[in-house]
Amino acid sequence: MGVAAIAWFFWLSGAGARTRRIGWIALAALALVAASLRFSGVTGDLRPIFTWRWTRSAADISSWPTPVSATLDVGPTLADSYQFLGPRRNGVIDGVLLERDWDQHPPREIWRRAVGAGLGSFAVQGEIAVTQEQRGTDEVVVAYALATGEPVWVHADATRYDSPIAGIGPRATPALDGSRVFSMGATGLLNALDLATGELLWSHDVVAENGAEVPGWGKSTSPLVLDGKVIVSAGGIGRSLVAYDAASGELVWSGGDDRSGYASPLLATLAGVPQILILNAASLAAHDPGSGALLWTFPWPRAQPNVAQPLPIGDDGVIASSGYGVGAKRLRVSRTASGELSAELVWESIRLKAKFAHFVLYEGFIYGLDDGMLVCLDPESGQKRWKRGRYGHGQLLLVEDVLLIQAENGDLVLVRPNPEQLRQLARLPALDSRTWNIPTLAGNRLLVRNDQQAAMFELTTR
Repeated sequence: MGVAAIAWFFWLSGAGARTRRIGWIALAALALVAASLRFSGVTGDLRPIFTWRWTRSAADISSWPTPVSATLDVGPTLADSYQFLGPRRNGVIDGVLLERDWDQHPPREIWRRAVGAGLGSFAVQGEIAVTQEQRGTDEVVVAYALATGEPVWVHADATRYDSPIAGIGPRATPALDGSRVFSMGATGLLNALDLATGELLWSHDVVAENGAEVPGWGKSTSPLVLDGKVIVSAGGIGRSLVAYDAASGELVWSGGDDRSGYASPLLATLAGVPQILILNAASLAAHDPGSGALLWTFPWPRAQPNVAQPLPIGDDGVIASSGYGVGAKRLRVSRTASGELSAELVWESIRLKAKFAHFVLYEGFIYGLDDGMLVCLDPESGQKRWKRGRYGHGQLLLVEDVLLIQAENGDLVLVRPNPEQLRQLARLPALDSRTWNIPTLAGNRLLVRNDQQAAMFELTTR
């Protein structure tokens, strides 16, 4: 159609010579601009992103700073955020009362630096912050000095995940456990590293060893460290969820048959029974923490990526949600007459479509991003209380009594959770490009990053 319209204008429309000359100039300028652009991925709404061809991707920067020689205190502290979604792996940070007036008490930027491509977050223990990046052909785990942002050590693996739509680089957040780091790469490499030095302790190709496959958007399961085991979603038949000995790396158990989704395992107690929840490619499942045996499973639509973490509710409930028109479902977990566990549907609602952002419970109401807009949901009925504020497909944390939202455009937003109305308290430009990574709060130190840069802010507390 476009070619036909151009041909008609220049040869059949009868336009004058001057008009045709202007048309040729405009067409040449348009072609020059188009040739200068390259496709660089998509937004959370799957709209294409274009950048200038001469702008290098963060994954392809050839020179990175040499790690500094530093002795850091990596001993655990109460302020640590040592795993995916914080200390309790639920996106809730307790005991930190943030100042709400950012005009009078603005966040103070401590450092900012370029980082390699990746969609994961920082894990913090003591004075060290660890994240994963893509640097050229190497997927790397990098430890930074929390106070300065200087690199302390780098561990590299010669592998690269690269997808025109899904982007480049690792997607998971490392887990720190005492003296060790556990990281999952986008192609399935599970590494155990020494936290102080980055020395490799053991490694597994989780995909190859468990008869699995790399999902279309890359492996994104963040390791769960529990009772001396490292637990990850593998996605193999009979090995949907696997556990390795944290010290030796030996396989301890495996269970389940579903392929991997993009969520990470978490520990919950439902119907009085401790269990590991995982949202897979086609099911929400629970496994016994000691043996890996499947305790119960509930079918989940598999036509789209399942990413957001399930949220335990009360003594026997769990809410899970997906985007792409699926919405949320609340399940009730109970014991059958034979003593086994089962899960039944309580309600389902299209009012919360959590594409890949975690959602939280505060004072009896759910708050989450529904296709990029903040929504308040009644967890008892699934009914919407309100839906306001376009933050895009970003991420959020519940910090004691406020929501700290990292918008998709990189802004930091402070919101007071209220079931009656949206109450936005403050907003700050923190990053300046597409941001899907979850922010990390360690005490009053906030680490943010995307696939190009990272920064740390010091927040004022009340």
